[in-house]
Amino acid sequence: MTKLKRRRPSSRKPSTKSGVRRVSVLTVTLVLAVGIVATFALLRGRQPGGMGWPLPSSPAPSISLAATADSAESGFRALSGRWLRPDGGYILDIRDVDARGKIDAVYLNPRPIPVARAEATRDSSTLRVFVELRAPGYPGSTYTLTYDPTRDQLAGIYFQAALQERFDVVFVRMQ
Repeated sequence: MTKLKRRRPSSRKPSTKSGVRRVSVLTVTLVLAVGIVATFALLRGRQPGGMGWPLPSSPAPSISLAATADSAESGFRALSGRWLRPDGGYILDIRDVDARGKIDAVYLNPRPIPVARAEATRDSSTLRVFVELRAPGYPGSTYTLTYDPTRDQLAGIYFQAALQERFDVVFVRMQ
């Protein structure tokens, strides 16, 4: 017959089981992820006067719908989107254009470069975009662009202020 050997009790502290720790970390991570997604969904759906969820359509147009309609009527909506300058990989991200032509834009090279001013104007059927950059190496550099609807491109002049040089440039819409 074989005797079963007993294990001697260890003087070490019993360690937390790795399986329990793994489950609790996974649970906390999952709860945080769900919370972030829910917060994003609530903020994205927020309407004036609402509590986070979109309200049913009312017969009277809201202020935000009126602003959107003005923007659409002015024709600036075609400018919104991410635009790539193929010769250097620079990106002009036009996030929004209001009815007055004020542009909310980000310029990436590949890191964000501060946009000091960005605006759109209309000459009859021609849309123009002006963007001024403010950063070391870009002090007052500007883009003066015209939108070509047939090619869906922004084309024009890049003025590199540090070098005092002008370059012909084209931005194509990213899909």
